[in-house]
Parts: sequence; C-alpha cells; structure tokens
Amino acid sequence: MAGTGHLSRAAAAPDAWWRDAVIYQVYVRSFLDSTGDGIGDLAGVRAGLPYLRKLGVDGIWLSPFYPSPQHDHGYDVADYCDVDPVYGDLDEFDRLTADARRLGLKLLLDIVPNHCSSAHPWFREALAAPAGSPARARFHFAPGRGPGGDEPPNNWRAMFGGPAWTRTTEPDGTPGEWYLHLFTPEQPDLNWRDPAVGDTFESVLRFWLDRGVDGFRIDVAAGLFKHPELPDSDDPEADERSRDSVNPLAWNQPEVHDVWRRWRRVCDEYAALDGRERLLVGEVSVPTAREHAEYVRPDELHQAFFFDLLSAPWDAAAFRSVIDEAVRDIAGTGSTVTWVLNNHDQVRTVTRYAGEPGVEGSGLGAARARAAALLMLALPGAAYVYQGEELGLPEVLDLPDEVLTDPIFRRTGSRKHIRDGCRVPLPWSGHASPFGFSQGAAGARPWLPQPEWFAEHATDRALADTRSFWHLYRDGLQLRHSLPQLGDGTLRWLDAPPQVLAMVRGDGLVCAVNFGTDPVPAPVTGTPLLSSGPCPDGVLPGATAAWWTADHTGERPAAPSL
Repeated sequence: MAGTGHLSRAAAAPDAWWRDAVIYQVYVRSFLDSTGDGIGDLAGVRAGLPYLRKLGVDGIWLSPFYPSPQHDHGYDVADYCDVDPVYGDLDEFDRLTADARRLGLKLLLDIVPNHCSSAHPWFREALAAPAGSPARARFHFAPGRGPGGDEPPNNWRAMFGGPAWTRTTEPDGTPGEWYLHLFTPEQPDLNWRDPAVGDTFESVLRFWLDRGVDGFRIDVAAGLFKHPELPDSDDPEADERSRDSVNPLAWNQPEVHDVWRRWRRVCDEYAALDGRERLLVGEVSVPTAREHAEYVRPDELHQAFFFDLLSAPWDAAAFRSVIDEAVRDIAGTGSTVTWVLNNHDQVRTVTRYAGEPGVEGSGLGAARARAAALLMLALPGAAYVYQGEELGLPEVLDLPDEVLTDPIFRRTGSRKHIRDGCRVPLPWSGHASPFGFSQGAAGARPWLPQPEWFAEHATDRALADTRSFWHLYRDGLQLRHSLPQLGDGTLRWLDAPPQVLAMVRGDGLVCAVNFGTDPVPAPVTGTPLLSSGPCPDGVLPGATAAWWTADHTGERPAAPSL
C-alpha cells in the first residue's frame, strides 16, 4: 500500500531535540511529597529525577506550581513568576533545573495564558476600577442585557459547567458589569487584544528562560482571543457538553497565531545565543488535523498535542485514519506529530480501553494499554507520557464525593467528566497508603486517598517484575533511542488482516498491533525485538503489539533477539 512519510531525522537541525523526544508529564501535586504534608512538591520531583532518567524519557513537563488559590490546582495563577509555598520556592526550582540539566533531562513548564486567578493583582485592581478603565481592559468586562443589566452579555457556557459570565459588585454595593470566564468564576479570561497582556507574558517567558528552562507547554493554546463583539453562540451548550468542544467565537480566532509567532521569536532569540533550542508545545483543541497544522507552521509553535489518537476507539481502522491524517497534515508543515494517549485531564488508558463494565477485570484493558504504548512509541514524531502510565495505573473510580476537588464536580454536581481519578498520588513502595508517596512524617494522608489495590502497581514492584508496564516502557524507550528507524522518520503501511495494523518504520523496523481478540499470523517471522505480551514465533495474539526488524524489500526474515 502507498506509504506516508515526513521529514527524516537527517533533515532536522542537530539541536532539534524535540522532534522525536519522549516527555514525561509530572503532575507535581501527585508525584512525590518531600515534606510529609500529603502534597507533592518540587523537591519531590527533584528526588524522582533519577527514576525518570532510568525509565529513559528525554525530559519532563511540570504542571503549574505558581502561587495560586488552587481552585483548579494551579491552573488559576495568581503570580506567574514565583513558586507557591506548598510546592517550594525559587531556590528549590533552581536546584531542580540544575539537577535535570546534569541528568540530561529537558525541563518544560506549564504556562496558562488564557486566564489567570481571580486573586491575581490585575483582577483585584480591575474589580476596584470603574467600567471602561485600563485595568478592566485586560479582561472581558461587559454590561449585562435586559432590565437592569441582569442577564449575561451573551449566552456562552463555561467548559466546567454553568454560564461563562459572573456579575461583579461595585465598591458601593450595587450590581455592576459582568466578566467572562470560560472555565470557572475563579479563572477570569484575559483580553489579549490589550497590548499590556502580550507584553507581560513575554516578560514571563523571559523570566523562566533566564532561569534555564527548555520550553513551555501552553494551556488552552487555541484560546486567548474572543470574537471582538462577543455575540451569542449558535450552540451555547457545546462547551458545557464536552471539555473538548470548540466554540468558534471563543476559540481558534485568527489573531492567536500572532501570539505564537511572537513567542517563537523569543525562543529563537535564546536558541541563537547558546545553540540550545527552546520548545513551545501547545494544547490545541480544534476540529481537524488541518486546522491543528496551522499552529505548528515553521514560525509558530514547534509542537501541538494531537489528541485524536487518545480519543480514537480501540479499532484498527480508526487508529489508521487518525495516524494518516496526522502524518499528512501536521508533519507536512515540517513539524512532527506530538502523540498522546493520556494526560491529567483524561481517564487513564487502562480503564479507558477496558470498555464495558467487567472487561477491566479480565485484563483486556491492561493488554490494550500495553499494545497502544508500543504503537505510540513506534510512530514518527514525539510522544508525551502521563505519570503513572508506566505503572499501568487504572483510574480510581470510587473516590467519595466528599474528597473530590475537581471544579467540574463543584460546578455541575456530576461525576461524569471529573478528573480526580487520574490525579491520585503515585504509589512508590510498600503495602499501605501513602505507599512511599510522602517522604516526611509517617502517616501523612495524601491529598487524594489512594486505594489499597495501588500496592499492586507500586514502583518498587514494577521495577522488580520484568513483565511490568514499567519494563515495557523502559525497553521501548531504550530501543527508540538506539534504533535509527524509530522516532522522527518515515512510515509505510503493510497489508494486514482486518483489525490489524502493520507498518514499516525507516528501512526495516516493523510494528504490528492486533486490535482483535483472536491470534493472527505475524507480519514478520522470528522472535520480536519487543512485544506487549507473549508473542510466539509467527503469531500475533489479540490485543498485542510487537516490533521486529525486517529489510526494506518486504521479505520476512527472522529478527534477532535483544
């Protein structure tokens, strides 16, 4: 079959480390607690760096650790140039940066430019200022509609539930203007049409780049600009139905690309000084891969997360369609596709692939998650792995209502889209909570309770069991680093039975995935270099992925063992 490909590894600049990097997402609050207060911190991340180096990732992305009231656990930022005391301080951040550099790990920060905290000095100033003031111009303030201005300025809904507008109270106690918040009232949207906003964020970038970071993950990168007239939406419920919906009046406005060109110039300026390329990777939620590709043009973001693989059903045709579209439209810009199967906002992969109730208990969810991991690591481009996925952690589905912290639950009263279940602190060792997560005072209670069954997934057990998820990821990452066929490069599909995907990478590495339940003939004879489960010679079992070596002629030689 005709193949699809993109720029080869040789075509990338020597310092373009990001093109095929595998980055590990650290949700700081839940990674490792160094103080015993039940909350992860920067010192805990620093203590865990050797573990991540041993796993074999190329770098880490840190969730927000800035001063914040924690209404959305740091995605409501009160100060973009400091560290919240619960996570440490700037001196601890500098030690983390130095240790990451020493271990050869890139360090990315999460930056939140679409909105800030209602506790940010700018917003407090805006609330105290009169309508039409420069302080209010940094946000979206507008008079209400209807008698007395009692109705919101438009019919937009917030992505975390409820209306996207909250009315202010003036200093004299009378009802005032309304302000826009596409997530929660504690996260007012910034108005990027005000030049002060763009100038300030350039200063924020430079503050952290001067401290040695290697780049930024950009929250809500398709947001920022809203339609200047703030008209009613034709589908006001869209954002509330799904966090991934796109309100075309509030997302993906053309002016947003000027911001990313400006940020790219800043990063390129630093790279020109020392030859170390800084990365911009965006959280881009847009309807099509073609629109996605507009964000990774040569003068904009280096990468943007491609979420379609994460959202694809467990089906060979669906996966192939998503991969083809990404390689054609995104890699065609000269960037590389940035693959993800999980993050801090999504149900964990093992549980997501388990499907209907009762399937997870059969082990099918875990088998599919292992196969998907090998497929992702074999695809051309970069990949991001959320913490705990290398342990095969399932979602914690039975957290009591009283411990839930997700603002989606607080806003809607529904557990349907809550994210706490994938954010439970990691298990490191032992047989009871806190499973080594808290390193300080004995008996510290993690900020979210860990179930007893976390013991089965603890890191110490995973490292001791060569059949574990951890060893699968580690072995896949080692091969990815050592084999020139993997990472950035070409992809060519092979003919395969229904519910099987088989592809050739570069000049002779074959990856095949059996999405079905019945075994099929393997596309290559011989023992696989690596497989997600038991894989006899000549057979590819159901819910299994494997890698083999093969020559470019399409013959089926036996593959050597590692």
